[in-house]
Amino acid sequence: MLRVRSNKTIIGNSGATISGCGFNINGDRNVIIRNLTFRGWDDDAINVQESATNIWIDHNSFTSGYDGAVDIKRGSDFITVSWNRVFGHDKSMLLGHSDDNASQDRGHLRVTYHHNWFDGSNQRHPRVRFGNPVHVYNNLYSNVGGYGVASTEGAGVLVEGNYFENTDDPYHLGEGDSGPGTLVARNNCFVNSGSGQAGGSVAGIPYSYQLDTACNVKSIVSGGAGAGRISL
Repeated sequence: MLRVRSNKTIIGNSGATISGCGFNINGDRNVIIRNLTFRGWDDDAINVQESATNIWIDHNSFTSGYDGAVDIKRGSDFITVSWNRVFGHDKSMLLGHSDDNASQDRGHLRVTYHHNWFDGSNQRHPRVRFGNPVHVYNNLYSNVGGYGVASTEGAGVLVEGNYFENTDDPYHLGEGDSGPGTLVARNNCFVNSGSGQAGGSVAGIPYSYQLDTACNVKSIVSGGAGAGRISL
């Protein structure tokens, strides 16, 4: 993987593609990654770990990789993942890598996921351990084969204003051998999809934000998410 150091912005020109590898943000801060297409990576496309903070991952496309598209773990904090498209891929976005890592992760892993398009991807949109609050809003889930969001190991996830289409399992508590977290769901739109499993409470969101109406999210996100959708 290619190491990205602190205080760096990487913005791809038209058609910029990273093929066969990915980026590692390891304990760094103040990093922006925008407008790149990642394909065929052999580990993670973007790996954020070891208490990395203040990271923005925006308007990228991810397809046909080995492991996670965007994996965030090991005490990382204050991260936004926005306006990305994941398609033709299995494991999308992991937040917290192990049930045994509570001592490093609890009180951290506060991440916002908004206006992403999970387009025929399979699972982990995101799969969350320990982080609270984790904010998942105004994302588009299209033809998700496995599940949408999983809250596990005491995580607190707010799922709001999302559009789920042809997605049997939009969100649930616990996953595999991981115990449940909490999940609050509100103002989501379901089209030919299951209703999801929610329960418990979530810490307050520490910022103001503008929430798009869920029924409008499909057109907004499909028209704007992914690489090649911003002016440079």
